[in-house]
Amino acid sequence: MSTAALVDSTFMDTLLVIEDSAPMQRAIQRVFEAEAFTVELASDGLAGLEAFRAHAPSAVVLDLKLPGMPGRELCREFKAIAPGVPVIVVSANAEVDDKVLLLELGADDYVTKPFSPKELVARVRRAMRHAVQAARVGGQLPQNESPLYRFADVTVNVNSMEVTRNGRSVSLTAQEFRLLRYFIDRANRAISREELLNEVWGYQNYPSTRTVDNHILRLRQKLEADPANPQHFLTLHRSGYKFVPTSGQLQANG
Repeated sequence: MSTAALVDSTFMDTLLVIEDSAPMQRAIQRVFEAEAFTVELASDGLAGLEAFRAHAPSAVVLDLKLPGMPGRELCREFKAIAPGVPVIVVSANAEVDDKVLLLELGADDYVTKPFSPKELVARVRRAMRHAVQAARVGGQLPQNESPLYRFADVTVNVNSMEVTRNGRSVSLTAQEFRLLRYFIDRANRAISREELLNEVWGYQNYPSTRTVDNHILRLRQKLEADPANPQHFLTLHRSGYKFVPTSGQLQANG
């Protein structure tokens, strides 16, 4: 078996389910074990955090209302520990504000109860495919080489997820970095808000695009010389956004 295949098979095996309802736990466990997943269960937030820290899973299915530690805090912790691990939130609350909050905290998808088992499996697999693709990109270069992308006074290190501006470190959330990377890979191309939601956040048929606008506003505040008059993260009327590097060129050095 090749190294890449070994990485993929390991990456796609384990699912951590954090849910305080025993019947819901069993239902999710049956569905995913039938799909050849190894399922680990946690009934409260603290147990879920301990399990995640002990061994980062391939993906997390996370209930919002948990004893011990709320799902929102868990999501934030997971993304701080291992930003590449997909987190799929399940909740009985279908409020748009909750969905926006969770996606901004770094959740990769949001499923409202009651849900179809096939839908949950499909969403988890989709989020995991995106994570595997990102891992492949990160593993294509030797460990002592990191691709650097530069535009204006900004330098982006893809492997270490580090961003500097004028030589000073810029703090980006995991979701902000995903968005920045997506723009870099598609420089000078018009990208709709819907595409960004589907591909960066992994949430289809999302009812609001406010979360995209908020994240791009923050990228402008952190990376543009004049955020009120952006030169790189441009708004396209009725179309979405476009990332335009300085003089139309994006320099990549490895």
